[in-house]
Amino acid sequence: MAKGFFSSSSSRAHHRVAWVLLCLCMMLCRVHGGSSSRKVYIVYLGDVKHGHPDHVVASHHDMLTTLLGSKEESMASVVYNYKHGFSGFAAMLTPEQAERLAEFPEVISVEPSRRHKASTTRSWDFLGLNYQMSGSAVPHGTNYGEDVIIGVIDSGIWPESRSFSDQGYPPIPSRWKGMCQLGPDWDKNNCSRKIIGARFYSAGLPDEVLKTDSLSPRDYGGHGTHCASTAAGSAVQAASFNGLAKGVARGGAPHARIAVYKTLWGAQGIGYTSDFLAAIDDAIHDGVDVLSLSVGFPDENSFGALHAVQKGITVVYAAGNDGPRPQTLENTSPWVITVAASKVDRSFPTAITLGNNQHILGQSLNYHVVNSSAGSSRFTGLVSDECTIASLNATAKDVKGKILLCSPLPDDPLAIAPGITFNNALQYVRNGGGSGLIFAQYTTDLLGACQGIACVIVDLDTGKKIKKYILGTSSPMAKIELARTVIGKEISAPKVASFSSRGPSPDYPEIIKPDIAAPGANILAAVGNSYVFMSGTSMATPHVAGIVALLKAQHPDWSPAAIKSAIITSAHVTDERGMPILAEGLPRKIADPFDYGGGNINPGGAADPGLVYDIDPRDYNKFFGCTIIRRANVSCDATTLPAYHLNLPSIAIPELRHPITVWRTVTNVGEVNSVYHAEVQNPAGVKMEIEPPVLVFNAMNKVHTFKVKLSPMWKLQGDYTFGSITWHKEQKAVRIPVAARITIQDFYADVA
Repeated sequence: MAKGFFSSSSSRAHHRVAWVLLCLCMMLCRVHGGSSSRKVYIVYLGDVKHGHPDHVVASHHDMLTTLLGSKEESMASVVYNYKHGFSGFAAMLTPEQAERLAEFPEVISVEPSRRHKASTTRSWDFLGLNYQMSGSAVPHGTNYGEDVIIGVIDSGIWPESRSFSDQGYPPIPSRWKGMCQLGPDWDKNNCSRKIIGARFYSAGLPDEVLKTDSLSPRDYGGHGTHCASTAAGSAVQAASFNGLAKGVARGGAPHARIAVYKTLWGAQGIGYTSDFLAAIDDAIHDGVDVLSLSVGFPDENSFGALHAVQKGITVVYAAGNDGPRPQTLENTSPWVITVAASKVDRSFPTAITLGNNQHILGQSLNYHVVNSSAGSSRFTGLVSDECTIASLNATAKDVKGKILLCSPLPDDPLAIAPGITFNNALQYVRNGGGSGLIFAQYTTDLLGACQGIACVIVDLDTGKKIKKYILGTSSPMAKIELARTVIGKEISAPKVASFSSRGPSPDYPEIIKPDIAAPGANILAAVGNSYVFMSGTSMATPHVAGIVALLKAQHPDWSPAAIKSAIITSAHVTDERGMPILAEGLPRKIADPFDYGGGNINPGGAADPGLVYDIDPRDYNKFFGCTIIRRANVSCDATTLPAYHLNLPSIAIPELRHPITVWRTVTNVGEVNSVYHAEVQNPAGVKMEIEPPVLVFNAMNKVHTFKVKLSPMWKLQGDYTFGSITWHKEQKAVRIPVAARITIQDFYADVA
């Protein structure tokens, strides 16, 4: 039984009392939805400076008492105390009080608590992690991540899912300090040797959100369960979504333990910054090894993740789902791993037969529904519509018993957000008694469930051909078959998913983000007692977290920076045929570091990277203090080095006007006696020189520093171009991406 589990009747009684008091407090003072003059602010004080958490809390109240005038006011205003991994608190304050508090000499920053939303059977085989096949890329010595603890900060978990079976698991690691927090639908038996801890954070949530959820770690939205099972789910045979994508569902580290921190609530997955910081603070105390956060997070409050990294915890974040537009990334701090989403070698071809016997293939999740006409393979009437908002709201189009072809007009503003239009059209067909939907759109990598009617998605060119048939036929007919599952070499993969947010970093262009791409499109994983497809960088993030757990098991002495380096420098930039990885978008193009960072994740290569670019986590402090929060009491001056001087496994120079020299240090973690030779791929218009071009490692020389001189070849106001630096040793390749932009003017608006 894990330390912190409620095992005695006395402790259970105390917990019930505490839970009732919490409910009363939540009903009486809903802080985020309360007085317009007061709201929750997050006060950051830096490292913990007291030996016991109680003393840390006391120091917080002393400060607030000075500000507010009484201990009672201080006690009433505090929402959370951050007292384990870092020092700070969340409190109800007026803007004037927040401004005064920011002037206290011990205060580093004061920021408002912001609202946030949530941003597999094939994916692991595609990455080479087939646990049932000899010769797979499962790293040796990992034992599938056994006893590594993955903290999942999300919408909770559904403990009854087969993916969280603890059958055959050894006792919970003695180092675990977490707890199993109880609720009305969660008791101590819902924690196990698999789900070793569970907490929830609900301070300040509005009533309209909480009434759709439960004050417990239980997940009613499904997002957290999906992510947890992707990272560390136990193997489940014959999992599928209504027969599609049938196979073994498992996490990347199926023997890892899971610690749940519920911070997202309701159907929309809503949470607040103050809740996430409380979860990170507790996770540091509890003893997690990896943190997986499939959510966007403001960089000014990224100190929580920074302190976690400085405690040896690898933190993995989602890049966001606002692609393919550039500069849409979230979570761009250099100490976290920021994950883009890619596609795997699986598709769901769905056959359409027109009345003239012409056969067309689209894709869908069209499955058989009992007592439904979906996929019944019967010819029925076929009509078409542009499917604008106006036309879908009109009642003139009769779709009863027919298949509707939706082909959005090019000037329809919703044509750039076809997922929304598809859902609207599907609802329209269902409400009108239609039998099916054919939806024409550009590639989005999003396949929605058909919800009881036949449906299929086709590209715009195919949509035009179907419409031509409709216009040229007096009684057009069509039928839609059930979808099939196709996997393997016939499918071009990986590709960067169209929805995946892109760089360059809007906040810190001296850092290449995202760091890595991982499977995130149409991922099958646990939701409740079933298995469901979801897409997003939210799904890509736990793929990386699971791989990090394997690396932690194999290399327990590696730092978060070393793990991040191993993942980036070993990534794939080509498919197995040697063709460059593509990025879906408008138009589809060859992917670059702003799409996928180092490339698509390669677990086998990351386990044996040869060289790593390590970082002393204290080196991040200057960047945080001088770049992110820009606090006056942090020693910053004109000599503060740009972020591209951090020893990151990448180089980004956003303003290249004259030769710039940067240094990188590599540590040999492979064969002791090794010689590496540099290969340079210059960004267009930039000359790179490496000194020295050869690195010789032995028992006495395990670390080498080399310099990179980047020189502009022309004088112009240019755009980013890309290259790489690769250190080779026989078949070993250690590659870092390089991005550079030649400029001649400051603050140049590249808009025309």
